[in-house]
Amino acid sequence: MTTIFFATDIHGSDICWSKFLNAGKFYGADKLVLGGDMTGKAVIPFVHQGGKNYRITLLEQVFDTTNEEELADMTKRVRSRGYYPYMTNPDEIAELEKDPERVSRIFLQEVLKVVQQWMDLADKKLDGTDMKVYCSPGNDDMDEVDEIIRSSKRVMLVEGLVSQLDDNHEMIASGWSNITPWKTHREENEDQLAVRYEAMYSQLKNPRNSIFNIHVPPHKSGLDEAPELDADLRPVLAGNSMIPVGSTALRKAIEKVQPLLSLHGHIHEGRGATRIGKTLCINPGSMYEQGTLLGTIVKLGKNTIDNYVLTTG
Repeated sequence: MTTIFFATDIHGSDICWSKFLNAGKFYGADKLVLGGDMTGKAVIPFVHQGGKNYRITLLEQVFDTTNEEELADMTKRVRSRGYYPYMTNPDEIAELEKDPERVSRIFLQEVLKVVQQWMDLADKKLDGTDMKVYCSPGNDDMDEVDEIIRSSKRVMLVEGLVSQLDDNHEMIASGWSNITPWKTHREENEDQLAVRYEAMYSQLKNPRNSIFNIHVPPHKSGLDEAPELDADLRPVLAGNSMIPVGSTALRKAIEKVQPLLSLHGHIHEGRGATRIGKTLCINPGSMYEQGTLLGTIVKLGKNTIDNYVLTTG
């Protein structure tokens, strides 16, 4: 019997990454599977005010630090929420306001720096164990993270691959999503997704006993309900109008292949489990900004799922 721990959409949160790496030992899992969207969404300027003083604006709140201890605490707070601290000064801020391309370069630089730190931490924490992490970056993750992941000894880049988890279970994985309003790094239309999925599941030796690790949930699964947006990308009815935004191509693939298990993320509010035919589909959801790691433990039998549970930690 193999036990999987799956989590997704940790979006740059240091505390969630640390919890994820500890989850194997904590939950008694044999395999760690990380869904897409591992990187954060924004840089937070720490603006030097002279001496040891810095001013930080986080979620429209202004914080002033006056010593090294306060600065360290604020840095940890920002990183725990998945943002990237950037030490700067008023003159540079004025220059950056006129140079969006430089802002983008700084963001990429900070993202890749943290991804490298995460790979180093994984290699250190999991050294001397049999534990490995199966990782497929999501639509919010830029292409440049892939090469850093490839350099890790313990984190395996499995995008587009068939991975043999144990003697009885294979896993396909992809972090690509269907088209979103946000024009993210890894998204494509449903026809392209269908080709992507078929290229993987056509290689499966035992499709019925396989696992799909696909970032986007299947369409109209109940795991893909998100707030409806108007033409200006504002929530309709103050976010109370929910619509399915999952992939139709993925749903067709699940209906055709009927894998044993299908793991998803992408929609943070879509926490839950459902069945499409004989396939158990799970989206553990995400609460990364609170430093809370949502996940699922799944115990696999030879040709069955013995049990599963959604976790919060």
